[in-house]
Amino acid sequence: MTERLRLDFCEVHIFDNYMIVVMDAGVHITLKENLILTNTAYSYFKNKPFIYITHRINSYSVDPAIYKETSKIKNLLGFCVVSQNFMAKSTAQIEKLFLDRPFEIFDTLPEAIVWAQKTLK
Repeated sequence: MTERLRLDFCEVHIFDNYMIVVMDAGVHITLKENLILTNTAYSYFKNKPFIYITHRINSYSVDPAIYKETSKIKNLLGFCVVSQNFMAKSTAQIEKLFLDRPFEIFDTLPEAIVWAQKTLK
C-alpha cells in the first residue's frame, strides 16, 4: 500500500507499516496538527503496528507537548527523524526526551526505512 495525502500543513506518504511525513516550511506543529496526524495514523493503521518517519526537508517548529499525546498511540512502535541539518538533529535530540517510544535520528530516508522494517519485526 502506498498513498499520498496532502494536508494543510504537510504531505503524508502511507506505506504498509510506516508513514513518512514532510512538513511544510515555516509551520508550527501544535496539538491541533498532531491530532490530525494521529487521526490519519488511526485511519490507516488501526490496530496494526507502525512507525512514524518525519523527513525534515523544511524548517519548522514543534511544540514538545505533542509527544506526550503521540506516546499514547498504542500501535506506534517507533518514531524517527531524517535530516542532514545539524540544527534539526539537535532539536530532535531534545524532542527524543519527550517521547515514550523508540526514537532514532538518521541522515537518509533509506536508513530510516531499514530501521523501521527491523523495528517492526
